[in-house]
Amino acid sequence: MTTTPVTAPSLRHQLVDDGAVVPMGADGLYGRGASFMQVFDGLDRLLTATGVQPHVERFRFPPILPAADLLRTDYLRSFPDLVGAVHSFCGDDHAHAHLLQTIDQGGRWSDELEPTDLVLLPAACYPLYPMASGVLPEQGRVFDVLGLCFRNEPSLDPARMQSFHQREFVHLGSPERTLEFRNRWLERALEIFDELGLEVRAEVANDPFFGRAGRMLAVGQRAAALKYEVVATVADAEHPTAITSANYHLDHLTSAFGIEAPGGGPAHSACIGFGMERIVLALFARHGTDLARWPTTVAGMLT
Repeated sequence: MTTTPVTAPSLRHQLVDDGAVVPMGADGLYGRGASFMQVFDGLDRLLTATGVQPHVERFRFPPILPAADLLRTDYLRSFPDLVGAVHSFCGDDHAHAHLLQTIDQGGRWSDELEPTDLVLLPAACYPLYPMASGVLPEQGRVFDVLGLCFRNEPSLDPARMQSFHQREFVHLGSPERTLEFRNRWLERALEIFDELGLEVRAEVANDPFFGRAGRMLAVGQRAAALKYEVVATVADAEHPTAITSANYHLDHLTSAFGIEAPGGGPAHSACIGFGMERIVLALFARHGTDLARWPTTVAGMLT
């Protein structure tokens, strides 16, 4: 199948013109139209069917997280530039009058708000770890999670949304079982995308750690092959976009939340994270936004 190379502006314009997405006045913030949600929902069903196995625990969490739990993950240390915190008005009548005056004068009304004990959810799996503290069963635990996430990355690239959904399958258990889970799911993800007609590849990657210390963490992460990304053409044919990541956390998160393997040995965690909106966009970039013209096999899987 021959495709025309796409760029971020041309794909964005096509998506907007066809009603697949609706810009909401801030870079990286979009409403999803009917065709987008039809593919999104079909992809969600496909992943649900793929992830069915004994003892899978299914959870759906709100888009906010206690700030104390975020601190325990070290996310704020590693990615301070991506964090979104929840603020609210906590004042009395006098403070309210000052807030109204500030609004009327076009001032910085946000200065009148105070931080709460909540942050916006940056990764769908984070709420799992506090609830999993303690000793794991012999076979470990497997979770199926869908979360609405936020990361402060404003961009005109439609593949870099600030608010997006992650579908994750997470394993907590022995090092051997956990690594095998990560590798098996990476292979299955490649098979799924091949069946959907996407041209993808898996490559060793690193998270966007912040600052000089972060660059050292990134080198170590790549050297140990702890993270793989599945990349596909979304908005730029010359610079593919990560649509899925397969991550082996070692004991970084399990130790922080007191999660132990049977017998007191080290417990590890791993996850496969599907970027739902990015996969939908990759499908639009590959097959077009007119679902009626999609290949029959692909349409049958998702629509």
